[in-house]
Amino acid sequence: MTVYMVRKLGLFVLTLWAAVTLNFLLPRLMPGSPTDAAIAKLAQNGPVSAATRAAIEAQLGVPGGNLWEQYVTYLHQVVTLDFGVSYTFFPQSVGELIWQAFPYTIILLGIVTIVAFILGTLIGVLAAWRRNTWLDALPTLSGTFASTFPYFWTALLLLFFAGYVLHWFPTSGAFGPTASPAFTWDFIVDVAYHAVLPALTILVTSLGGWIIGMRNAMINTLGDDYVTFAEANGLRGRTVAIKYAARNAILPNLTGFGLALGGVVGGSILVEQVFGYPGIGFLLFNAVIGQDYPLMQALFLLITVSVLIANFLVDILYGVLDPRTRR
Repeated sequence: MTVYMVRKLGLFVLTLWAAVTLNFLLPRLMPGSPTDAAIAKLAQNGPVSAATRAAIEAQLGVPGGNLWEQYVTYLHQVVTLDFGVSYTFFPQSVGELIWQAFPYTIILLGIVTIVAFILGTLIGVLAAWRRNTWLDALPTLSGTFASTFPYFWTALLLLFFAGYVLHWFPTSGAFGPTASPAFTWDFIVDVAYHAVLPALTILVTSLGGWIIGMRNAMINTLGDDYVTFAEANGLRGRTVAIKYAARNAILPNLTGFGLALGGVVGGSILVEQVFGYPGIGFLLFNAVIGQDYPLMQALFLLITVSVLIANFLVDILYGVLDPRTRR
């Protein structure tokens, strides 16, 4: 197990270095620059002088020197978590903006993703174990129906009926206009109240996939010899279903969960945009619209690192659940 973990850790470090390097190169391979974007807004009033261009570069903190010097500076910024100043929300720093949006995305998408995975997996196990009964037909049909709706369509339906027509929940924001962010019970309740519709959107649209995936994988597992042998030995149905069938059938679902959990940091851009929820996805959308290169670069790096960490943890869990993968 130790050799397996060391090998996976080495692969993680190598992939992380490649992702960080690629994140450094891609913006520099794109046509134009942040300075050109800022000058384009000023050029309407006439040509911009070289002194003005130099002043804009200094104000935006555009890196100087050759590519290697910029790369070394960039690695130092990654290690120290110093990503400079945002162009869109100047003079706020990129780290400050991410720190403000990060908790909302983690609370909303992280908790909902975990709940949807656990609930969908358990329902999928029950549906497969009681296949060809109403306990199988009901969640399978309803899950298939719900998963056909895209995120933004479900969000718009909930926003219209539960927000504008019935006035059950707020239609935008993470908290009320009169609330002041603080770690108090009233503020926590207000945040939870505003997160109901976005959370319900993600839960409804993702739950069906976990149910169907787990059901199909477990039905295939139930036909294996070791499950038949366990049943022939007179073990209880719950023991056979959980410890024998579900333990092996959950591996494909676990892979999907690792990708979904890593993608949590990226946020659901469309859902956060529909509800005006100030998470990472909403921040990334504004960064792209405003050509905010430092903010985009930091967010892309954060998303990439989150996916890599989630997949690394899933690989370790794979080795625990299925010792065959260690070879």
